[in-house]
Amino acid sequence: MAVRRWSAALAVSLLASPVVAPAQAAGPTTYYVAPAGDDSAAGTSTAPFQHIQRCATVMVAGDTCEIRSGTYHETVVPAASGTSSAPITYQAAAGATVRVDGTEPVTGFAKVTAADLASLEASDAYLAGSDFATAVGQGQIYRANVTLGADPQIFVDDQMYIQAQWPYPGLDLINPTIERTQTGTTNTTIVDANQSRPAGYWNGATVLMSYWYASQTGTVASSSPGSITLNAAAGCAGINAGDTRYALWGKLGELAHPGEWFYNAGALYLYGDPAGHAVRAKARDLAFNLTSASYTTVRNLDIFGATLKTSGTNNLFDGLDARYLTHYTQLTAPGTSCNVSVGVSTGLQLRGSNNVLQNSTIAYSAGSGVLLAGTNNRVDNNKISYVDYMGTYASGIAVTGSGATVTRNTVTDVGRADVSLVWGNGFSPSTISYNDLSGYDHLSTDGAAVYLCCGSDMAGTTVHHNWLHDAANLPGINAFAEAGAYADNGQSNLVFHNNVGWGNLHHTIMLHGLNGASPNNLVYNNDGGVYLLGITSASGTQIVNNLGDVANPPAAGSGITISNNLPASTDPQYVDPAGLDYRLRATSPARNAATPIAGVTDGSTDPVPSLGAYQYGGTFWIPGATW
Repeated sequence: MAVRRWSAALAVSLLASPVVAPAQAAGPTTYYVAPAGDDSAAGTSTAPFQHIQRCATVMVAGDTCEIRSGTYHETVVPAASGTSSAPITYQAAAGATVRVDGTEPVTGFAKVTAADLASLEASDAYLAGSDFATAVGQGQIYRANVTLGADPQIFVDDQMYIQAQWPYPGLDLINPTIERTQTGTTNTTIVDANQSRPAGYWNGATVLMSYWYASQTGTVASSSPGSITLNAAAGCAGINAGDTRYALWGKLGELAHPGEWFYNAGALYLYGDPAGHAVRAKARDLAFNLTSASYTTVRNLDIFGATLKTSGTNNLFDGLDARYLTHYTQLTAPGTSCNVSVGVSTGLQLRGSNNVLQNSTIAYSAGSGVLLAGTNNRVDNNKISYVDYMGTYASGIAVTGSGATVTRNTVTDVGRADVSLVWGNGFSPSTISYNDLSGYDHLSTDGAAVYLCCGSDMAGTTVHHNWLHDAANLPGINAFAEAGAYADNGQSNLVFHNNVGWGNLHHTIMLHGLNGASPNNLVYNNDGGVYLLGITSASGTQIVNNLGDVANPPAAGSGITISNNLPASTDPQYVDPAGLDYRLRATSPARNAATPIAGVTDGSTDPVPSLGAYQYGGTFWIPGATW
């Protein structure tokens, strides 16, 4: 496949290009792009442009940029917008495989020799006898001179390599090998007998710490076998003994495993012979920058090592295969933040209004997979996985805006939450519906398939007809809160109905009070139980027609209504739960037992509706992406 690199100088040249678009017939025009094209050509089928950006400089409303197979190393910045009746379109040609790539090649590798090692040991005494020295002796370490950014991301043949660290986590970003703190750990000192590097070895290194709902990075002030002292106390939720995972990096001596790299002072070290392999480093954050564009469609493209964002209106992203959208390893220093902001500034970003992402695959992001800010944006029929591999407040789909729609998506294998809604008061309601959400909390102990926070009037936001299941759980670490849908810290005016959950520590629906309050939440016809935590006042909250236990009901006088719920001790008699068929058998005690609720209990063939998410005789709905 041909590769063409895109330089900043060329970008400026094309954006300010004096080249006039070729004469066109009246009406929409289709321009063509091919890796072997020429940006001074006419952009026709027989004389295509070389870069997508060249299309972007000449297209007007109604025009199309048809892109032929190849890899394009550039950031596309449209110069014009379409209209409601004449959108601008960027799309792969029929049958073409088009990749817009945010990386650049790294070449010039040479094997690190014994003489090179001796020189390195002269400036770092800890390298003598290290695992790195052993790997050099085995001929496994290679070095290239290259200038990279402050937080590099390295790929070999499309596999993301990891920064050399302890413990070696392996290459599965969501299921790493972890190390836990031990007895004696405080907010300033990590105690762990398994950490056996000599005194001073880790001084100046970076330490990643994750406890409860927060991850943070700090700097090692001093170290000795079994002990790491931080240069500042861990902030936010702090850290503790046993339930905090941590990792250390920033030392060349740790470069000793397949899939690792180390970078310092213009030198990139790689484990393994790169001959015959493509080594690349992230060079651009964006593949498409639509912050000033509206009524623009981007269709059927592969995006690698970069992301897309828009602040305009009525843009459509359709049929994308986007991998490695956002990367970072440095988080806010201890004591200053809970790193909430990373979830609302990363991933494929739909800001502005009435923008849509559909029929796409999103995979691998240190932060969120997709962000819905702005108003009335929509994420529909997508598959999203392996995101939030830093285990922060990011999500598969992060909703911070108003009136969002998240529907028919399959989201799995994420660091914390599959879908999150974290915003303040004064927004219009959002809808989370017909999604298959699973595999949350791979790297956190306080999350959910749908997480909603904190202390806000959610204005009737509705979570309905979803499967919410199978928390991942960190091995050996106690979970704080894990639920299918988790309304944290006093959320109000939420509606949960017709959801099915299993494999959740704290049931399908969890309401957590703030100062005891969790008012005006409606929990109707869900399967898998309801968990109430810290609630003493719940005026207007109704828990009705659910299958499963209602745990920790508040005392009389709280204002809550709890009725017509079938306890877990009574078998609801599903058709085939092992086969994910949660319809009711003819003999089910959930039939003819529900309080009728318009829009919730519709569809039953019985005189009285059923308890739970599936009405007897009604539609057998199956959530998740349909392609």
